[in-house]
Amino acid sequence: MKKTKVMYWIFTALLVALMGIGAIPDILYASDAVALFAHLGYPSYLLPFLGVAKLLGLVAILIPGFPRMKEWAYAGLTFDLVGAMYSSIAVGDPAGGLAFFIIGFVIIGGSYVCYHKKQRSASLSQPPGLAA
Repeated sequence: MKKTKVMYWIFTALLVALMGIGAIPDILYASDAVALFAHLGYPSYLLPFLGVAKLLGLVAILIPGFPRMKEWAYAGLTFDLVGAMYSSIAVGDPAGGLAFFIIGFVIIGGSYVCYHKKQRSASLSQPPGLAA
């Protein structure tokens, strides 16, 4: 159980760093984020929406409880990354940039899998009368 918790927090901290670092420039309407959106062909008014959505997803993953909300948050962050990867491929960005996306998928997947292992271990360790 302890190894699972450690791995969960490592992957989750990396997930927070990855998505959090991407969300802040979006929310602040940073010139680099606006330029990237223009390059991808998206309107810049989507930036704050996506930035806030990422931050809310991270908050949902970090707060205890609310397992269904966590599922939606993991899904939303995955959709965000899939959309970014597809957009990058669609505009002809170099294939070397795909490594970033693969690392992102590994981080999201690692956090998600470890979350479920942690939940399963916690439910197995509860006395039978206290299981919800």
